[in-house]
This record gives sequence, C-alpha cells and structure tokens, in this order.
Amino acid sequence: MIQPLPILDDPLATVRQAVGRMLAERNPYFSLPQPLYNDERVHQLDIERIFSQEWLIAGMSCEIPSKGNYLTIEVGDNPVLVVRGVNGAIHAFHNVCRHRGSRLCLHERGKVAKLVCPYHQWTYELDGRLLFAGTEMGVDFSMADYGLKTVHVREAGGFVFVSLAESPVSIDDFFATLEHYMAPYDMANTKVAVKSEIIEQANWKLVIENNRECYHCNGSHPELLNTLLEWDDVTDPRASEAFKQHVAACAMRWDAQGIPHAHASFGLRNRIVRMPLTEGAVSMTFDGKQGCNKLMGRITDPDLGSMRILHLPHSWNHCMGDHLINFTVWPLSAQRTKVITKWIVHKDAVEGVDYDVTRLRQVWDATNDQDRRLAEENQRGINSLAYQPGPYSKTYEFGVIDFLDWYSERMLAHLGIDELSPQRAAAAV
Repeated sequence: MIQPLPILDDPLATVRQAVGRMLAERNPYFSLPQPLYNDERVHQLDIERIFSQEWLIAGMSCEIPSKGNYLTIEVGDNPVLVVRGVNGAIHAFHNVCRHRGSRLCLHERGKVAKLVCPYHQWTYELDGRLLFAGTEMGVDFSMADYGLKTVHVREAGGFVFVSLAESPVSIDDFFATLEHYMAPYDMANTKVAVKSEIIEQANWKLVIENNRECYHCNGSHPELLNTLLEWDDVTDPRASEAFKQHVAACAMRWDAQGIPHAHASFGLRNRIVRMPLTEGAVSMTFDGKQGCNKLMGRITDPDLGSMRILHLPHSWNHCMGDHLINFTVWPLSAQRTKVITKWIVHKDAVEGVDYDVTRLRQVWDATNDQDRRLAEENQRGINSLAYQPGPYSKTYEFGVIDFLDWYSERMLAHLGIDELSPQRAAAAV
C-alpha cells in the first residue's frame, strides 16, 4: 500500500515548515520524500537556504590568470562575477549594476580593463568601486555609495570558492588542507584544456546521490571501471586483501615522493582521499595510460592514482599525475540540473602534441552521459504516484546516506529547526 506523504499544499503550513517537518522526521536510511525531489518550491528553498548560504566552487584560479580576467556563474537567479584585480587579488561581486540592475559581464569568461555596464556605461574599478556614472546623476550623487555589492571569495588549492551568505560558515581547516594536498600540482601553472556542460532532466540531489555511490557502476560504467577502483577505504567491508596490499604499496611510493595521500575528512561536507587506480593504470583514460604527456606541477611519477576531493553541496574531483577533472553541479529548476566538467592540464601542454582532447575526455563523456540517463530515469520514477522512499544499502550507499544527512542538517540549521525525529536522533548517536 502506498503511504501518503506530507504535501506542500497544506494550508496550515508554509513551504519552510513542510520541508522542515519532512527532514526532521525522515528515516536517515531511506531516500527522501517525493516533494524534496520534484517540487519547484523546494527548489527555490534549496537555492535560498543551501546554494546561497554554502561555499561554492565558482571556477579554477587558472581561468583568471591575470589582471582583468573574469568568470561568471549563476546561483539560481543570482548572477555572480569573479575577477582578478591588482597584485593578483581575486574579487567577487554580484554581477549587477548599482544603477538599474543590469548584468555587467555578459559572458562566461573574458578580460576587461574596467567593469563597464553595457546599459548606461556606469564604470567600476576591478575592486568594485564606482568610477564613472556621468554628470546626469546630479551634484548630490555620491559615487562612494554605489560600489558593487561584494560576495565572499576564497582561493584554495587552485579552486575559487564563493559564498553569497552574509556570514558564511567557516571551513578554513578544509581550505588549509586543500592547499597542502594540491601543492604538488602547482595549480597556478595549469589551464583548462576542455570543458563540457550537460543538462540533466533531474533534481540536483539525484545527481549528487548518483555520484556518491558505485552500487550502479558494474551495470552502467564499463569505460570508468577500466581504471577506477570503487573502494576508497581499506576499512570498506568489501575490500579484498589484494586491494589492501595494492593500497599499501602505493602509499609507500607516494610517501617517498612527498605526495599527500592520507584520508582527510571535515564532517560530512568535505573529504580528500588518494586511492590507487587499477593495477597498471596511471590515468582515467580508456586504456589507463597518460592522457597528457606533460605531468602537472612538480610531479615526476604519473602513477599517483586518483586524489578524490568532495565538496558539498555540488562538487567532486579526480586529481591524477597528468591531469585533473573538476565537476560542479548547478540546480536550474526542480527537475533540471547543469553539470559542468573541466579537464585541467599543465599550462605548457600543447593540444595535439601532449594531449588529444577527444582521448582526454572519452571516459568521463561516456560516464557523464550514462549517469545523466540514470538520473533522468530515477526522476521519472520518483514523479510517479507509486513512489515512496526506499531503503539504502549501508554498505554500498553509505556516501548517499552521508550526503542526505549533511543536506538535512544544513537545511534544518538554515531554517532554524533543531528537532530530530527519534529515528534520526538515535542514528546520530
């Protein structure tokens, strides 16, 4: 029998109250109630209380290498601008002119001397100060009152993070560790070799859930499993003795080279772990051989496995000796999500000589498309009258459980709700 779910049309409850109730009362070992995956009002709440409050990866610092280089992103209805200023400083602003609200920078990336609004030519310095508004504004107009509205920004390990929150949560411990683990890659001397964008007709949480488990990998990802070992910890109950020995041998070699590899976790939001690839594979290419002949940074041994970086709510990464792959997930609506993938190589690597773009992206183009189809079919089933939350495997889907615990905790905190159901309270102990 299909169990009735709390509905968001309840006239006695606001959307926030309904979502808070569903999260506070949910079973932590089951998928979420239907509205949290397909209701447009929940999407708006996700933007308001998750994506507008948490730290997001806007891009890579190598994308804005010099003064005047900028990149733009969209966080829901909020356009954001990140620009390199004087002396290498990175600034972030709401990409909104203080005159009548037009967007300032209209392209995803570019280079400018000043930030000039295309509507009425109000002109801003790269640090956000208003420099010109014309004489038409009158003698009482003070340009000092109309600088661009700032967005919090941090650079760490070659990643550029932004937060739209007034007072963003501190994750300084993660930033410091990320700097250390990314040091061998010398990210200041890298470039984006190629980038892809796909639109998945699925809720962003389904996209992340799919990424956080490999229960589906054997049946869905033949290209990926040529090189990827699905376990990321020797304590995994499924880990074989051969796998443990493989990890130990690689760890000894990485220690000798000064390559960080120990597990680093920061609550449920962030984790960094370096794991070997399959025996004989040195990169996530179809044949396991290098995708780029020129290794990154100070790296001399291509066999560094894959350093996996998780950053919730929206990013995962694979860092190898020859290239790095960055994934970011951006909700567009309740059932539409943009997934951006960037392949990053040494800045001196020459396309067609050191790397072939088609070969570099072959595995993840296939995997992304396979995951897109899985997430979209997942969404279609969830939209059915027959859907009700189903149980997760604690062995294979612990990453999904962790993600939804993090999501629930952050949403409840941003909603100002502390209560946990007896089931969730017991699970948290």
